[in-house]
Amino acid sequence: MRHVMECRTAVLGGHVEECDSCGHQRICYNSCRDRHCPKCQSLARQQWLEDRLERLLPAPHFHVVFTLPEELNPLTQGNPKVIFDILFASAAETLRQVAADRKHLGAEVGFTAVLHTWGQNLLFHPHLHCVVTGGGLPPDGQRWVAARRNFFLPVKVLGKLFRGKFLAALTKAYQAGKLRLGGSSAELAEPARWRCFIDRLYQKDWVVYAKAPFAGPEQVFRYLGRYTHRVAISNHRIVAFGNGRVTFTLKDYTEQGRPKQMTLDALEFIRRFLLHVLPKGYTRIRHFGLYAGRHISIKLEAARRLLASAGGGPQSAVSHPTDEDRPPWWERLRERTAIDLMACPGCGIGRLVRRRQIQPHYRAALLPTGTDGWFADTS
Repeated sequence: MRHVMECRTAVLGGHVEECDSCGHQRICYNSCRDRHCPKCQSLARQQWLEDRLERLLPAPHFHVVFTLPEELNPLTQGNPKVIFDILFASAAETLRQVAADRKHLGAEVGFTAVLHTWGQNLLFHPHLHCVVTGGGLPPDGQRWVAARRNFFLPVKVLGKLFRGKFLAALTKAYQAGKLRLGGSSAELAEPARWRCFIDRLYQKDWVVYAKAPFAGPEQVFRYLGRYTHRVAISNHRIVAFGNGRVTFTLKDYTEQGRPKQMTLDALEFIRRFLLHVLPKGYTRIRHFGLYAGRHISIKLEAARRLLASAGGGPQSAVSHPTDEDRPPWWERLRERTAIDLMACPGCGIGRLVRRRQIQPHYRAALLPTGTDGWFADTS
């Protein structure tokens, strides 16, 4: 919260820019670069999106979502790292196992999974978005096995297998003493209560959504890109604040995504926002199967060659420029959005250049770990 409050203020320092034509000056304060900040990480998000689209196989992709039942919310809030790890592992094992079954696809697929913990109303709603290849490599790796055009894998089978894998792993963590049981979850410390809790969860139908994206995998990645480097809410959704209340927009999916507004007490708004702060250093974007890092140079390229030989696309991925080869962030922003932040707002002719730095207004001891007091991203 301190990072968000201090972002782009004099506390973090900055620099002074001056027009090389008319002498107009502008002060730019540094960003906090916290991944939970609604104002930061725009360029990092755009770069992630471009990297994903460059690595994307030229094949249909499906959008699969694994959702945890709300009964698990108190336990998850008390043990976020443990539960989220189980969620990733259970969903990944479920997709790989069902896809590898010859009754369904009989191939190894590739997928990227992104953890979301919020709904439109900012309440706690953990779920995993997966973008999955609509096909894969069989065990011999000699051909590309394509899924049916409008059907990937049976969601009921996925849901039951996901439920079983998740609850088995959760019970194992409980027996190993890895779960903190407090607050509304304190009663689960009693083995009999825990067994009843698990039995109730086994009796529920767990929701797994699977659908081919209408406009291709790029649509899903661009949707996910809004949230990969940002958490819960972005500034453009906040429409008013004052008198201790905050009003923001949301989509009501019970009414086909109809836009609405919600007003919350400011403290409740902050409480809901903080529900989604991740454990320190936690990785919420992960790649599996053909898209896993260890398979990029072998299996992923083999799949790309097989698809190319069948007329599906280019044989090799686009090469990634190094950081040294990339132009400055403001030039990349201009290329992607046509917004030229370095054009002089005074005369409209000259270019803004950096003249001097502004030192941060607080001690270096308060800076985030691993920084030297300067934050280069002011996008």
